[in-house]
Amino acid sequence: MSKISLIIEREYLTRVQKKSFILMTILSPIIMVALVFAPIWLSKLSSDETRLIAIIDQTGLYKDIYHDTDEYHYTYTQGTLSPDQMRVDGDESTMPYAYVIIKDNLLDNPQGMTIYSQKQITSSCELNIISQMEDYLKDEKLLSYNIPDIKRIIDESDINLQVDTIRLEEDGAETQTSTEFVTIIGMAMTLIIYMFLMLYGGQVMSSVMQEKTNRIVEVMVSSVKPFELMIGKIVSIGLVGLTQLGIWIIFLVGIFLSAGAYFSISGGVDPAQMSDMAAMTTTMNGVDATQLAGDMGAMAEVQQMLGSINITQLLVSFVFFFIGGYILYASLFAAIGSAVDNESDTQQFMVPITFIIIFALYAGIFSAENPDGPLAMWCSMIPFTSPIVMMVRIPFGVSTWELALSMVILYGSAIGLAWVAGRIYRVGILMYGKKPSYKEMIKWIRYKA
Repeated sequence: MSKISLIIEREYLTRVQKKSFILMTILSPIIMVALVFAPIWLSKLSSDETRLIAIIDQTGLYKDIYHDTDEYHYTYTQGTLSPDQMRVDGDESTMPYAYVIIKDNLLDNPQGMTIYSQKQITSSCELNIISQMEDYLKDEKLLSYNIPDIKRIIDESDINLQVDTIRLEEDGAETQTSTEFVTIIGMAMTLIIYMFLMLYGGQVMSSVMQEKTNRIVEVMVSSVKPFELMIGKIVSIGLVGLTQLGIWIIFLVGIFLSAGAYFSISGGVDPAQMSDMAAMTTTMNGVDATQLAGDMGAMAEVQQMLGSINITQLLVSFVFFFIGGYILYASLFAAIGSAVDNESDTQQFMVPITFIIIFALYAGIFSAENPDGPLAMWCSMIPFTSPIVMMVRIPFGVSTWELALSMVILYGSAIGLAWVAGRIYRVGILMYGKKPSYKEMIKWIRYKA
């Protein structure tokens, strides 16, 4: 056991002290946030430009129905304009971005409007042009029925329901929940598990294959047993993954708590108090009270939704399923790494494993729609899919016996597979120049020590 601990310590310290590990641990959350918000920010920058849209109404029925927006300025032109006239070169800043030709009564002929442009217009531009015209035509169509106040009647008939979802707890308590929020949490956990299984499982395989290729393993097995070496490598890389994940969680929790403190909701202020606080802040600083109250209410709602989820159960289950799933797949990756001599030989073994993991991911995605269905139930018990699928189901509520049974099956399978992988590992790491096959690896399992 002392030898395994030494291997774990060496592998762990070697990896966490690398500059690449430190940089990726710090930069990865920043990169993820940037990937989410950078496109939004860039789109805002591009939206500062106002584009000119020329409306050529040959019918005279649709004058002044278009209203300018932040992105588009509409101008009306008399007469007709041929496509050749629209192609005239000029200063792009002064020329219209698009020409809207209206040739007929659109109520009678919905195809009587055409958009011309020298460049392909954006979908947002097309939508803006069409939606404004459709809104006008809808009003005109309603007025043609000669029913007094028909538009007001229709507007008043629009009902937007705001329905609260309440989960009845076994102790009699009532907890407000959000299906969308629970789904997002479950899917986020699923994607994290999927990413880490692929990332750190691949690191185990690469490390084993590298030591075998460099012949370093021949020196190492003279001092420790191959199985001890494999277990030490799997555990150390797993600890590296948990360390990185822990740092990311602390980072995200810090952001959430900072935001909560900023909006003065860390103590759980109720919505009525928030409105008063918003009004006071308005008086003191001239801030828009409605907007501020809305922001604070949104933060309170998020906090309430988080309170509806058993965070402790979710995080503990995440750690257990992460460890179990990692041991399962890392054992497979270690066996593959010990059996091959180069990257090209790994493909025949990696393809089935990759298919299984991808299937587990898709099973998890579809299980979000029916977390208690047959697909979700069975995939929660199959050890190759349970680490991913179960994380989707837990936020929706899973019975204790299902959770316990899934963990027992997972860890039993992981330990058994680790033993099988160890049998392959002890032979494979000393095999050179021979392309392995599944039949050959089965023989290695049967070899006596």
